[in-house]
Amino acid sequence: VDGDTIHIDQHKIRLYGIDAPEKNQKCIYNNKDWECGIYSTNALIKLINNNEVKCQSNDIDRYKRLIAICFVEKSEINKLMVKNGWALAYRYYSRAYIDEEFIAKKNKLGIWKGQFEEPYKFRKKNK
Repeated sequence: VDGDTIHIDQHKIRLYGIDAPEKNQKCIYNNKDWECGIYSTNALIKLINNNEVKCQSNDIDRYKRLIAICFVEKSEINKLMVKNGWALAYRYYSRAYIDEEFIAKKNKLGIWKGQFEEPYKFRKKNK
């Protein structure tokens, strides 16, 4: 769906503890608009790569999506999206993935290579 939401069968699953740019969100890279939301979505698609995804759900959000930590084989998707710079640690809901975000930011990976508005602020502004 985007960089922090997937579909499995009829279930819409929001990846726990992360916040990725919205699909229509643009960032700035080399002083130009950059389709970072699409890049984030594509990074998640590439990570899954048609493999079986297994999720451990721990909640349901107000949009009736399952909130879950998901895996492809033994790799945790949530953690990798943050570590590779395609999502932020979603501190409003969790303290998970802060170390991974620090690594991505330090190494200017993914969205950290340019400037961006935090996804939750982008959503709030564009309701």
